[in-house]
Amino acid sequence: MALRDLIPWGKQESQVPVGVSSAGDHPLLSLHREVNRVFDDIFRGIGLPALNGFGAGHEWPHVELSESEKEVRVTAELPGLDEKDVDVSIDDGVLSIRGEKRSEVDDKERGYSERSYGRFERHIRLPSGIEEDKVSATFKKGVLNVVLPRSATAIESRRRIPITTH
Repeated sequence: MALRDLIPWGKQESQVPVGVSSAGDHPLLSLHREVNRVFDDIFRGIGLPALNGFGAGHEWPHVELSESEKEVRVTAELPGLDEKDVDVSIDDGVLSIRGEKRSEVDDKERGYSERSYGRFERHIRLPSGIEEDKVSATFKKGVLNVVLPRSATAIESRRRIPITTH
């Protein structure tokens, strides 16, 4: 239902509240316009598409990357999910984490039910030299850990660049 359907003076301009010159000057409508503008600016500013439901347009799940000489570790927070709800794959040097979150609450005593469903997908470009056949993943208490070992040649080819002062 649109906001204009809830506000009686939005349907006909002749029903403008007393003391307001036009419906466009009403404080509630101004607030509504301003809130919409703020959200549009926020999403445009960080390059996210419009929200289309649970998880859409958000960088969810939250992912943390850590790197050492021997491996790259990816940790994803997936609260409320089980390992069967998550799919992890590597294709062309890109780690993909996909899944679906479903939530259902039924309270027959109060006559209340709520359902939410949402799919998520994260793609992470991996550095070269990862041994894809030795990648392992564990899932415990809603946290996914993916360990991506580096190949021996990738470890040897890494060199430290000295920093000089002027």
